[in-house]
Order: sequence, then C-alpha cells, then structure tokens
Amino acid sequence: MPESTPTYDEVAEAANRLKEEGTEVTNEAVRDALGAGSAASIHRHLSQWRASTDTPFTPPSPDIPEAVAAALTDWAQRYAEEAGAGTRDALARAQSDLDALLDSGERIESERDRALATSAEQNEQIEQLMVELRDARKLATDALVGKAKDQLAIDGKDRQIADLRAQLERNVAASASDSDARLAAEMELVGATTARDEFAAEARQLRAQLEAAKAERTTLRAEMDALRGRR
Repeated sequence: MPESTPTYDEVAEAANRLKEEGTEVTNEAVRDALGAGSAASIHRHLSQWRASTDTPFTPPSPDIPEAVAAALTDWAQRYAEEAGAGTRDALARAQSDLDALLDSGERIESERDRALATSAEQNEQIEQLMVELRDARKLATDALVGKAKDQLAIDGKDRQIADLRAQLERNVAASASDSDARLAAEMELVGATTARDEFAAEARQLRAQLEAAKAERTTLRAEMDALRGRR
C-alpha cells in the first residue's frame, strides 16, 4: 500500500504536542506520534514548522549609552550576518539537495506502488484468462464427444439399414426360390391366386420395413445437421 501523506497542520500539531511534553522533536518522533506518514513529507513540514517557531536571536541590551549601544548592535548584527552568510548558504544548499533527494525518493516510492498495483491487476487478468481457457477447452471436449456419439448412432443406423437390405434381398431370393416350388404345390392345392397374393403381401411388408429404416436414417441425419448448425 502507498505511504500516506500527512498535512502540514497534522505535522505541526504533533510537533507542538511533543514540544509541550518535553520530548525532542524529530522526524521519527513525529512519525510515531502520527502512526504513519511519508518520511519526506514529514521532514518538509517539520522544517517549515521549525522555521516558524524558532525564536530569532535578540542581542542583550547593555547598560551603555544608547548611541554606543545602537552602533555596537548594528556592528554585531552585520558581523554575525557576514560571518554566517557562508554557513547559511551551505545549509541552504544542503537543504535544497536533501529536498531533491526526498522528492526523488517519493517519486520512486510512487512508481513502485504503481508497478505493484499494475502487477496485481495483470495477475487477476491472467487468472481470469486461465479460467476462460479451461471453460473453452471443456466446451470443445464436450462438443467433440457429442459429435462422436452422434456419428456412432448414424453409423449404427447405416449398418441396420444395410442389414435390413441384405435380409430383404435374401428373403426375396429365398421367397423366389421357395415360391416356385410352393406355387406349383399351392396351385395344385388351392390355386395360383392364393400363393401369388401371399407372396405379394410378404414383399410389401419387407419393403415397408426398408422404407421405415430409410426414413429413420433421414430424420437422424437432419437432427445431426441442425445440431451442427447451432454449434
């Protein structure tokens, strides 16, 4: 999770509370008092708080003539300013360098947090794609199994029709052979008309069975075509 950024008022309030308690006001102490917070932001706000709360140096008022005291005071202030100019410039440069480093650290932390968030999102997308891939594979497998079963059913019907056709041909051949002998005998017994009618009825029955098998095969193929169209 990215580090929270405290406001100046929050840092100043914590610093004042530590100062009133007699505790040294440091970055670590303020961060502990806040419970969390970016080190760079706390340092920047704490520097601003110190600048606003530090009491400026006031030279003592010596018991000397006012004109002399004023001249000495002016000289002392000028000397102090001139003597401390280099130190102040160095401190200002050091503070500027430190602020730049802290800003760079904050940018690096922010980029790291964004990278972690992006990585988490990508992991979620990968998991979702894996689930979708497994579902697609299952659907494809089920479709192939169903197609195989349907093909087996069609093949079974084809074999059944072939068997019926072969049986019909055998029956016709056998009937033709038997009918000749039976016809001669029946013609002698009951007459040629009765034998012919029975033979015709048997042939019609076999043809009806063949037509029924063909119709069932046609229906099954239509169902298969409709199923493939829906897929």
